Amino acid sequence: MPFEQFDRKKVKLKPLSERHNKVEIESTHVKPTDAVDDLSPMAQEIVGELSERLRISREKSKSRMLVFGAHAIKNGLAPVIIKLLETGWFTHIATNGAGIIHDWEFAFQGKSSEEVKENMKTGSFGTWEETGYYLNLALLVGAYRGLGYGESVGAMVENEQLDVPSREELHAAISPESEHAGAASDLLNALNTFDIPSGVMEIPHPYKEYGLQAAAYRLGIPFTSHPMFGHDIHYVHPLNTGSAVGRTAERDFLQFAHSVSNLNGGAYVSIGSAVMSPMVFEKSLSMTRNVAQQHGGDIDGQLMVIVDLAKSHWDWTQGEPPEDNPDYYMRYNKTFSRMGGTLRYLSADNRDFLLTLLNFLEGSK
Repeated sequence: MPFEQFDRKKVKLKPLSERHNKVEIESTHVKPTDAVDDLSPMAQEIVGELSERLRISREKSKSRMLVFGAHAIKNGLAPVIIKLLETGWFTHIATNGAGIIHDWEFAFQGKSSEEVKENMKTGSFGTWEETGYYLNLALLVGAYRGLGYGESVGAMVENEQLDVPSREELHAAISPESEHAGAASDLLNALNTFDIPSGVMEIPHPYKEYGLQAAAYRLGIPFTSHPMFGHDIHYVHPLNTGSAVGRTAERDFLQFAHSVSNLNGGAYVSIGSAVMSPMVFEKSLSMTRNVAQQHGGDIDGQLMVIVDLAKSHWDWTQGEPPEDNPDYYMRYNKTFSRMGGTLRYLSADNRDFLLTLLNFLEGSK
């Protein structure tokens, strides 16, 4: 007999417009031309090495991956990353589920980041109608159309609409011969349960110039999301459908792995992600290295630059530090140090790092 489950339909949802937000993107975003505090000489040396690798790997059409936690978005760095994409320096970007949400809320209403402590006391944390409704519906529609997680949301923002299939189309797709039968069934059930109309649903995003997902979709660059179920606020909404999350996130994982398969001689940059980045990269690298070695090749020539605020005094090119060294507990660096390739660790604010990198690449330093 199955255990009882909580009924999300009982949750009282509130309009997103009623939420107090701590960050307004118009006043806090970072411009690519903003001044930057100088990094340490060692950090500048690493940025110089990375910029040279990016130049070489771009010439050789090797993967150049930028992976980051949600704070890169909350700190208003989307315009800087967009500039790096527009100028061809990175071929793949990735974040976690929270990064997707902050980026979408900025594009939709120009504000994000709620007061967690205060809202937890009143049971209102994460209970926002528009965030849950639009993100979950985008994933349902995206799963049916064979899109990834980030791509589903990026398409909604860039097009400022969702094209919701008709009931007739979905009924026809629910057949043993259709590869989208399960996704069609999920979407049809959601449309009927929540009385969602078919056809073009206009969804204005007046601040989409700050939307990194929209920019990646427009430029045709993969922006993958690697969520953990239950971590993000749109799971609170009753429209949330686990199978849609799974289908779109699985597609993103395989897109990520495809980029890793071309990483030999390329560059992997990880900013402020102590769990998602090393874990997803670890599995992707093992899987793609397995296939490469079957054909006499390997994936072992990547430059990995790991950026975080935590100080480290260990030379990670020497492998893992001994257990009596405080750096031993920097789990993400331990993970990266086992992957082969060349590892560089850089302690810096993500804003200063990205602006310095952009300056190096544009030849101003």
